[in-house]
Amino acid sequence: MVNYIWLGMIVMSIVVAGAQGNIEVITKAAFEGADTAVEVSLSLIAIMTFWLGIMKLAEAAGLVKALARLVQPVTAFLFPSIPRNHPALGAIVMNLSANVLGLSNAATPMGLIAMQELQKLNGNSRTASEAMCTFLALNTSCLTLIPTTIIGIRLMYGSQDPTAIVGTTIFATACGMTVAIIADRTFRRIYNWRRS
Repeated sequence: MVNYIWLGMIVMSIVVAGAQGNIEVITKAAFEGADTAVEVSLSLIAIMTFWLGIMKLAEAAGLVKALARLVQPVTAFLFPSIPRNHPALGAIVMNLSANVLGLSNAATPMGLIAMQELQKLNGNSRTASEAMCTFLALNTSCLTLIPTTIIGIRLMYGSQDPTAIVGTTIFATACGMTVAIIADRTFRRIYNWRRS
């Protein structure tokens, strides 16, 4: 669906630019957008590399397992259908840890691994399990304590106080995650009530 929206916006802009006799604006905007995208991507590589390295060190030092044990009561509450030492829980913890650090791009591989492990528990069903829905809700709305990527972008564009957004980011993402958990639990109860 999103692809159709983007395609519609591109086609509309070309039609409007052509109708106004300004078609060269499209080419100029495309090249400027591509140039900016490359600059931003290259600038963020250092930040991403640093935090990915920190996460890899934490994993090698056993901190991920310690973190998984620390948050075990929370994961047991949120994911009651997942066995205690299942690999899915480790992948979920790593994914959420990356999201907490504002490294959404780094969280993606662990999210995919978590979903693969959850699918194995789901018996390869074509319908998402409750654990998969909960994980998706958490992954989408996870609490962010350090919005690393946004701070990097603000630094790159010369912000006087790039960390000024930390407080509001924590508040906004905490609200979002709370609503996601409540909605997940509510819809799960409604679904189970209708099924029975």
